Amino acid sequence: MGPSRIVEHWRAMGNVQSVERAMAILRCLSNTEAGVSQIAELVDLPKSTVSRLLATLNDLGAVSATDSGFRIGPLMSEIAAAADQHDGLATLAAPYLAGLVDAVGEDAGLSVLDNGDTLYLVQIGASAAVQLRDWTGERVPPHCVSSGLVLLAHASDVERNAALEAPLAQFTANTMTAPAKLRRRLTAIAKRGTEWVYGEFVDDINSVASPVIDVDGHAIAALHVHGPSYRFPGERNPDSIAHAVATAARQLSERLAR
Repeated sequence: MGPSRIVEHWRAMGNVQSVERAMAILRCLSNTEAGVSQIAELVDLPKSTVSRLLATLNDLGAVSATDSGFRIGPLMSEIAAAADQHDGLATLAAPYLAGLVDAVGEDAGLSVLDNGDTLYLVQIGASAAVQLRDWTGERVPPHCVSSGLVLLAHASDVERNAALEAPLAQFTANTMTAPAKLRRRLTAIAKRGTEWVYGEFVDDINSVASPVIDVDGHAIAALHVHGPSYRFPGERNPDSIAHAVATAARQLSERLAR
C-alpha cells in the first residue's frame, strides 16, 4: 500500500489524534515486540484504543502479529529501505548538483518516481537575486515537470501506462494532457535524453532534466535545473544547458556504477 493510500485510510478512520496515537505505538514497537497490555501502558492509552489501532496497523502491514504480541511489519521496513536508498542517492548527487548550480546559475535538484508521483529528494539553491522555493520533499504529477517526463520516458510500460491512463491535471495553459501526444513526446525524450518544460506546472518556471541510469539500464532518478521564465534560459542556448544537465546525470550514473 502506497503512502497516498495510507493517508486516505487514516483520513477515513479519524483525525490527526489517531495518527499521533498510531505513531506512538510504532515508536513503542521500533525495538521490541509487545502485547496489547504492555503497549497500552507504555503509550498511556486504553487497551481498547490500542487494540483498535493495532488491528488497523496490522491490516496496513505496518505491524505484524506474533505469538507474543506485535512487532514492526513489512510496510515499515519497505519505507525505511526506500528512505535509506533516497538519502544515499541524494548524498551522492550533491556534488553534481552543486556543479550544475555553478555552471548554470540556477537551482538544481534530484527527483525520483515514487508511487506515480515525481518526488523531489533534494534541491541546491543558486545565489540569484530572485530565488525559487525549495521543492525538497514535494510531490507533483510527472506529466508536467521535466524530471517526471524524462523518468516516464525511461520507465516500464506498466509505470508509463499507469501515469498516462490516470486523470491528467491541467495546471497551466501549457500543460500537455492528451495521452497520445504525451506518448509521442516520451518517445522523443527517450531518444534525446533530455527535456525542457516551459511553464507547464507553474506559469513562470522553466526547467530541463536528464535521467540518472543504473548499471541495469534503468532510470532511477533525474537531475534537473529550473529557474524563473524571465531569465531561464534567457539569452543562453537551451541545448547547451541541456547538455550540462545530461553530462552531470551521466557522471552521477557512472559514479553509481562504481
